[in-house]
Amino acid sequence: MTVTFRPAERHEVAAIVALLQDDALGSTREGSDLDTYLAAFDRMTTEGGNRLIVGIDGNRVVATYQLTFISGLSLRAARRAQIESVRVSSDLRGQGIGHRMIEDAVQRAKEAGCSLVQLTMNKSRTDSARFYGDLGFTPSHIGYKRNLI
Repeated sequence: MTVTFRPAERHEVAAIVALLQDDALGSTREGSDLDTYLAAFDRMTTEGGNRLIVGIDGNRVVATYQLTFISGLSLRAARRAQIESVRVSSDLRGQGIGHRMIEDAVQRAKEAGCSLVQLTMNKSRTDSARFYGDLGFTPSHIGYKRNLI
């Protein structure tokens, strides 16, 4: 299997949403109104520091992640990259695609001048915690979220 990573295209949004829905958490929190996701994709493409990346095998979208670049003053004005919405198709998990996808994200972050990559994950995802630990991420912070809607 040869998976290549590149920026997502608008016509791939439905496949990306299917990946987001393809697990226990995503199946309950993602919606079915594709227009909402297309509008979000359009907004993302106009934001300079926001990237939606897909992993492609042939013509099939098999993986995705979002990478957002954040400039700040803390940590000696470190630029950082936030990795979100990491997904690999359930029928292809365990084949190294996720590892290569995170390597791709780290390389893109380095090329953008970032000195730190960070991510959050739902604490119920124990397999994901192990996966990120194996890739050198440390659980150094506690994250909080507050719904606004």
